Amino acid sequence: MKNNSFTLDSIDIKILELLQEDARQTYTELGKRLGIAHSTVYDRIKRMENYGIIKKYTALVDTEKAGAKNVTAIMTIYTDPKESEKVAEKLCKIPQILEVYTSLSEELQVIAKVMAENQENLHEFIATTVAPLSGVLRIRTSIITKKFKETQPLILNDPKKLTPTNNKNKK
Repeated sequence: MKNNSFTLDSIDIKILELLQEDARQTYTELGKRLGIAHSTVYDRIKRMENYGIIKKYTALVDTEKAGAKNVTAIMTIYTDPKESEKVAEKLCKIPQILEVYTSLSEELQVIAKVMAENQENLHEFIATTVAPLSGVLRIRTSIITKKFKETQPLILNDPKKLTPTNNKNKK
């Protein structure tokens, strides 16, 4: 721990990588794979949970295989620079919005991934929920037609060591 922040070592990073591969592994299984005691694995995971490094455990569901016929889109929302953070915060509270980012290019943008039941519902959602938000200047929507890759990266201090976990082909 440095300056009231938590520093990950190579064992912590390997634990995180293994949890991203399969979070249902037991402490004993993880310990065997790493050559350390299950109690050490337990202590390290609990410490990472307490520091908020591990936020939650969840299932990554392939909605198509689950039978859902949804439309997923990426919205690029051009905003008044004074209102962009407020727009992003409001979008974060909407269940249909899956991800929210800001980007600085020529203009300040909020980028959001949204899911709707169909194109008509997507249009209605954008027109009645997103467009009226204070600070929204215009919206460009791109419907995702095919997903080739979906990953959850483990980001380290050294970007050269970025290790994504591919969840698309998991069985």
